[in-house]
Amino acid sequence: MLLVVNPVSGAIDKSSFIDAITLFAAGKNWNPILYTTSGKGDVSKIKALYEEHQPERIVVAGGDGTIKMVAEATEGQDVVLGILPLGSSNGLAVDLDLMKSLDENLEIAFHNDCMELDTIVVNNQKCLHLSDLGLNANLIKNYEEGDLHGKWGYLLQAFNTLINLEDPFTATITANNQTVECVARMIVIANSKKYGTGIVINPDGSMNDGKFELVILKNLDLIVFGKIITGNIPLNYEDVEIVSTDRASIRTNFPVSFQVDGEYCGDVNRLEISISPSKIKVAIP
Repeated sequence: MLLVVNPVSGAIDKSSFIDAITLFAAGKNWNPILYTTSGKGDVSKIKALYEEHQPERIVVAGGDGTIKMVAEATEGQDVVLGILPLGSSNGLAVDLDLMKSLDENLEIAFHNDCMELDTIVVNNQKCLHLSDLGLNANLIKNYEEGDLHGKWGYLLQAFNTLINLEDPFTATITANNQTVECVARMIVIANSKKYGTGIVINPDGSMNDGKFELVILKNLDLIVFGKIITGNIPLNYEDVEIVSTDRASIRTNFPVSFQVDGEYCGDVNRLEISISPSKIKVAIP
């Protein structure tokens, strides 16, 4: 078994977690191979470890970015990922109901059955969870550039982003053999229901139905934004539209902030999106 730990994710010291994981594994007569990410060549190094040891299961201690890294390293392989959600962004774990105690998560990660999850390709980047254009991506950009992190840093940048709201953009969207044009504040590419904060953005989303949803938020005044952050996205509201598809393209009239799985990826004016033929297996409760 391979254990992949991101030592800096979530600003949490992982030493005690590594000790607990090692102790748990020893009780099962397992000797996990530990790999600690460094931010340099991790995908190729994890791939080499997998090819050398051929583990049936890889336990990942980190957030969405670390899970995605392991998924990329093992793409096309028959391996189960066990998740210990210890990142600053744990959106996948939230959607899979994995925000539990360490003991519970260890039992799930090491033992439980798995679920095959779809993955999305957005401009040749793998997306496991949620990507978006516009307001939220701009918030993430501001958060990454800010000095205050954690919950209070996020709330501060949410306030600053809303106060300094950028102009809406015009998007031309092609999906399901139809092309439409709309003015939007934000477009979410959703493979799941919730953001890592627990905010429901795609109420009917499924991670294993062979499709993703485009959630188009044409207007985001404080009332609508308040409903969204309290988990009450107004589906019948005229300024919210959801399109389910397996392939889409988006063009915008100027470059717009873009993020993938909680990481700011720059400003873009073109997205090509499709369901990947590769799935990942994840241990679930």
